[in-house]
Amino acid sequence: MIEEFEVSESASTSFDIKKFLFRALSYWKWFLLLLALGVFYVYQKNIREEFSYRLSTKISVEDDSNPLFTSNASLTFNWGGVTAKVQTMIVTMKSRSHHEKVVDRLEFYKSYLKQGRFAKQDIYKAAPFRFDHEYNFGQIINNPIKLTFLDAGSFELEVEFLENTVAVQNYITKELSRVDVPTGVFKKQFKVGELVDLPFLKGTLALNENRNPTPGEEYFIQFSNFDSVVASYQGRTGIANTNNSPILDISLIDKNTEKIVDYLNALVTVLSEDQLERKNQYASNAIIFIDQQISRVKSDLSDNAEALNDYRKKNKIYSLDEESTLLNEKLTNLDSDKEGIKRQLNYYSNLKNYLLTSSSFTDIPAPSIAGIGDANILNNVAKINELSVQKSKLQYSVRSETSVFNDLNRQIEGLKNVLLENINAADNGLKRELQTINTNLSKVEAQFSKLPEDQQQLITIERQYTLSEQTYNVFLAKRGEAEIIKASNVSDILIIDSAKNTGATVLGRNLNIRYVFAFFAALLIPLLVAFLLTVLDNNIHSPMDLEKLSSIPILGVVGKNRLDNNLVVHRKPKSAVAEAFRAIRSNLQYYYKSQISDGAKTLMVTSSVSGEGKTFCSINVATVFALSGKKTILVGLDLRKPKIFGDFGIQNDIGVVNYLIGQSSLEDVIQHTEIEFLDVITSGPVPPNPSELLINDKLNELISVLKTKYDYIVLDTPPVGLVSDAMELLEYVDASLYVVRQDYTKKGMLNFINEKHKTKQIKNISLIYNGYDQKAKYGYGYGYGYGYGYGYGNYANGYHDDAKSKSGFFSIVKSFFKK
Repeated sequence: MIEEFEVSESASTSFDIKKFLFRALSYWKWFLLLLALGVFYVYQKNIREEFSYRLSTKISVEDDSNPLFTSNASLTFNWGGVTAKVQTMIVTMKSRSHHEKVVDRLEFYKSYLKQGRFAKQDIYKAAPFRFDHEYNFGQIINNPIKLTFLDAGSFELEVEFLENTVAVQNYITKELSRVDVPTGVFKKQFKVGELVDLPFLKGTLALNENRNPTPGEEYFIQFSNFDSVVASYQGRTGIANTNNSPILDISLIDKNTEKIVDYLNALVTVLSEDQLERKNQYASNAIIFIDQQISRVKSDLSDNAEALNDYRKKNKIYSLDEESTLLNEKLTNLDSDKEGIKRQLNYYSNLKNYLLTSSSFTDIPAPSIAGIGDANILNNVAKINELSVQKSKLQYSVRSETSVFNDLNRQIEGLKNVLLENINAADNGLKRELQTINTNLSKVEAQFSKLPEDQQQLITIERQYTLSEQTYNVFLAKRGEAEIIKASNVSDILIIDSAKNTGATVLGRNLNIRYVFAFFAALLIPLLVAFLLTVLDNNIHSPMDLEKLSSIPILGVVGKNRLDNNLVVHRKPKSAVAEAFRAIRSNLQYYYKSQISDGAKTLMVTSSVSGEGKTFCSINVATVFALSGKKTILVGLDLRKPKIFGDFGIQNDIGVVNYLIGQSSLEDVIQHTEIEFLDVITSGPVPPNPSELLINDKLNELISVLKTKYDYIVLDTPPVGLVSDAMELLEYVDASLYVVRQDYTKKGMLNFINEKHKTKQIKNISLIYNGYDQKAKYGYGYGYGYGYGYGYGNYANGYHDDAKSKSGFFSIVKSFFKK
């Protein structure tokens, strides 16, 4: 017995798949409702769907060299080319700053809309007008501005304000702020071409060429947050580079194909312009440097020319003799050489200081500006500039701690160290050359000192003038070279296929698949609910549940009472419920014959809690005994909540309580009913001490006397799960019936009675399954309990006056499968 109980207890914790399936099937109406709602929702969503499109443009990243530049040119520049130029272009086009330039150029933060069937649609260039807004003024954002044309020359502007302030944005500074506005709908009429000057909007509406709006036509313009628009286009732009080739395929997804075309072409145009500007940056820096030098030398040249003319006029010396001319030529050549070396030494000094103090090397002037022709210096300056350009481009879109930056920093540092060594070596060589020139210059100047004083003075002035003139001419020549190279540079971006709407790829999904999802969602929700309720369900829903939960035998299964009182056996003797109680009577009589030889038989009916049908079962069990011709008495011992008197139409003025306290005799408390052989003792007034009354010796006396007068004594007792009164009555009864009600009794409520039965504190106890409904959600759809004397099905038809013939679709299907 103990092992059997333990098995049933463990079985109660398992998941009941059959219960889950039948519970889920009972929700078929919810499934149909959810399916209908899902189909309706999907249909509404499908007809509102706006398809997106994808277009692309194809470019090639070249490394074009300037055709005017040759190895003989005296001015060399870095063309901006880098080893990973393709990757640099990809990173640039993905960067936020690049998209900001494109959005700014196209003004895509401003949209032209028209009301469609379900939503406002972006019509872009299809609008018959344009709104030229004031850039340096805060324009209202994220709020559509309705424009209704009154005629070809005027329109009405309408904006609805839900709050007393709105957000505005200045599209020059990109600054966001808020301005005060009147709450509600704002309307005002304007002329076409008239300045719209409002606190939240400023600009002029102009009609497009050959476009005349129809009076009454409604359009909308809407400004959006600049950063949000940039982020949107940045996220929808894709760049493909197959097998690291120089070919880049740039694509964009949008709902308006004309916008895609313009954005992609502008994206490439801005990239080409920026790349060409970067490519010319080295030449531009050189021109700026040369202009500074020319300005300085020009001032010296002007001063020297004025001094020379003044001296000649004053001393009336306009030419030199032959000896002076030769010395002047020597001095001039040596001065020119000396100036060239000093210029180179000065460049090296500045370059060395620049390398040691600067973190960016994109602004290094060209070495050839100072007349430097050392191949190592030229190449290393060009390389370090290339790497610096690449690093400056990446810093806006790649984190500084990535491997790309680390690799670039290592290369730049290595080139810087090599360049410093080259500078030291070249500097030492130039100093030796300068020393030689100074020696030769001293020798010539010694000869120069022997000339007449006026000749010496004139030569000195001419030397300064000639030196300034030569330096000026050198810088002018180099500036011309730089201008030519800059003007002849071409972009490294070659457009292979510009963006064009020759058949955009539609990105719309298969909308019909949504109906499949709706079906599975409608199916899944009831299944999920059924699963959760099955897992969390703690009620007893079938006799099989009861068999798994307890080893106490089930004496009978009783159906639902559909009458207005509990006398179902008396009022409906041919009903299935009445047959169930007759089966219980038969089983009890068999038990009494096997256990008790003769004499009166006592029976106690109890349950776990109130509401399980304990009184209903005790009344009808007593009734079936009485209808079999046995003298039966029903004693109401539920002293706290007396019930049995109402169904028989008798009074509860006096009863067991009056007898137990010695206030009334037995004859006074026994009441006869309309049912032959059935008497009732009601509980009487509710006492203050019901438990003490039930352990009184008077109760033993009562039972003993009743045994001499009746064949069967049925005791209606309180629930054992709530009070202990019923436990006190066990010594007076031969058998006990414990009532369990379908969909009402909790599984845990059986623990108490199971424990008492397991420890043999309660003997001769049986279970009655009450309220059985075959058609309930958890009835499993078949008759149960032919062995218990109760059942629905074809075999019961015609034998019970509450049996109904089944008809309809399900009965036809059922009969079909039974064939």
